[in-house]
Amino acid sequence: MGTTAKEEMARFWEKNTKSNRPLSPHVTIYKWSLPMAMSITHRGTGVALSLGVSLFGLAALLLPEQFPHYLAMVKSLSLGPALIYSAKFALAFPFTYHTWNGVRHLAWDLGKGFKIPQVNQSGVLVLVLTLLSSAGLAAM
Repeated sequence: MGTTAKEEMARFWEKNTKSNRPLSPHVTIYKWSLPMAMSITHRGTGVALSLGVSLFGLAALLLPEQFPHYLAMVKSLSLGPALIYSAKFALAFPFTYHTWNGVRHLAWDLGKGFKIPQVNQSGVLVLVLTLLSSAGLAAM
């Protein structure tokens, strides 16, 4: 008669315990690179922008006052210019990053820039353009 599933599992776990190897690759074993970090950031900014737009739309529907009322409330808090600029930069950053990295992806869709040095150069260019355009939008 054959072995039971429980016996097979016990043998499997015993073998893997003796080999002292990880059960499966984990993100912490990889050496992070710029393209890897930018890929996850692109996904994160996409999710953040979707949630932000959805929540803003819901707030516009559900809150009792119009937008100018809430803008006046924020202005009445007399927050310093550094805090206002920082908040505007934080709001502009995901939008500009996702936009510039999306343009980079469109170039890839055309078959351009797939070599590793080009991928790294375009990544740095996206970051520079993101910082500059976020700073410009925050200054408005």
